Amino acid sequence: MDAAEPSTSLTPVAGATGRRLAVERLRQAILTGDMAPGQRLVEEELAGTLGVTRASLRAALFDLAADGLVERIPNRGARVRAVTLDEAVAITECRMALEGLCAAKAAERVTDADAARLRQLGEEMQRCVADGELLKYSALNHELHRLVRELAGQPVAATLLERLNGQLVRHQFQLSLRPGRPQSSLPEHLAIIAAVAGRRPAEAEDATRRHLGSVISALLDQQRAQSREAQSREAQSREAPSQEAPSKQEAR
Repeated sequence: MDAAEPSTSLTPVAGATGRRLAVERLRQAILTGDMAPGQRLVEEELAGTLGVTRASLRAALFDLAADGLVERIPNRGARVRAVTLDEAVAITECRMALEGLCAAKAAERVTDADAARLRQLGEEMQRCVADGELLKYSALNHELHRLVRELAGQPVAATLLERLNGQLVRHQFQLSLRPGRPQSSLPEHLAIIAAVAGRRPAEAEDATRRHLGSVISALLDQQRAQSREAQSREAQSREAPSQEAPSKQEAR
């Protein structure tokens, strides 16, 4: 059941259990994009939907705010936090260090079975790009990064990355649909797979850092494009009154 489905439970779950349930369900909805950045989180409505008490839900919102996924506004409740492009770049810089570490650890620990899983993922990603299945490619991208974290056996880094990635859902989705982005990111992902599956830790870390460096470059390109669009709109708004002025005088 996702966060939008009403609960079938007759008695709301309270206490620590209710709090944990609400955190898990809301986190999943935010991570998958089911809850959009800026979306208001109405306590009474969400408590009923999730089948928890309002006290448990309120505590869960505080937990999610600490993780950077929710923003609490004094006297106005809470909403899903919207991450700016500047923040997305800073978060990705942190990911670069942590994911590089995980890739190196994964390459040290990888088994033959793990290597086969990684290579199969790579083959599926290649098929998706060739067939233009961008949404499926995006899902496989997330699965690859998740699998590398799992293979690394580094729970602290994995927990930190889960929190960081949760804040990047919107930007990651937008990047995945940009024309040409899958074609440029695919070789980077394949390089990570080859290095981890080949048990080459230093190469795995380097490939991961180069991949995330290209993500930062793409985010900065997007930021510059948005800035140009904003400047263009501002220029058009300044020109509009001067274009209307002659027509008003002619009408007199």
